[in-house]
Amino acid sequence: MERPAWAPQGIDLTVPSVSRIYDFYLGGSHNFEVDRQAARKAMEFMPGLPKIMQANRAFMRRAVRFAVGEGITQFLDIGSGIPTFGNVHEVAQAASPEARVAYVDHDPVAVAHSQAVLAGNDRAGIVAADLRKPQDILNSPVVTDLIDLDKPVALLLVAVLHFVEDADDPQAAVATLRDAFAPGSLLVLTHASYEGIPLPEQQAGGTVDVYKNIKNPLIMRSREEVTRFFEGYEMVDPGLVAMPEWRPETPLAQEDPFAFSGFAGVGRKA
Repeated sequence: MERPAWAPQGIDLTVPSVSRIYDFYLGGSHNFEVDRQAARKAMEFMPGLPKIMQANRAFMRRAVRFAVGEGITQFLDIGSGIPTFGNVHEVAQAASPEARVAYVDHDPVAVAHSQAVLAGNDRAGIVAADLRKPQDILNSPVVTDLIDLDKPVALLLVAVLHFVEDADDPQAAVATLRDAFAPGSLLVLTHASYEGIPLPEQQAGGTVDVYKNIKNPLIMRSREEVTRFFEGYEMVDPGLVAMPEWRPETPLAQEDPFAFSGFAGVGRKA
């Protein structure tokens, strides 16, 4: 297989990546045929996957604008993925030129492409790191240069925690991050769940099996399990809801039924 010019050396072009599959769902071009095959297989069971990803991005943008409106100009986006139109730094810096954004991802393609997109932007940067090692993120030079932990931060965990298995203790990782931030900080989160999917759970489970088969397990968690990630933070109205229901800017009746799959919420540290 010919390696595209944008693909970093050292990555295996025959192994699917959740970041590149996500990029495919959003209509991006930074994915390989192996990623597209996995995405199409998952969509055989859940054809609305692109609508879910679009709802994720739309919620993220609304939450970023909300954060800026609350006076927050520091953003830490973990599991940021491959840049597409309307990234956190674009939304935040359009709302406040002072906004600073530190991106984190462990996919080499996501990191390399982010570096290219952010070249020349001294208020945004990318860290190659893993959510499961939160202290590495907090101590990284990019984060320490961009983020002042003595001031409120918006932590974004959008469509990432459902790729962290219970054995890797995502609750502990999130707790380490939550505890590091100043009062007034926000936790912005989305998470996959069987709740809200307009399909029988058995059919939706076929998509879960596809991700399991490509060694990127998709962990569907309940409302109670997702709520635990916000421990110590007070939920911002309207609470933990379907993505389109969080401070909508367009009529809900216009949303695709698949957009209501899973949960989204924002919490504030007292």
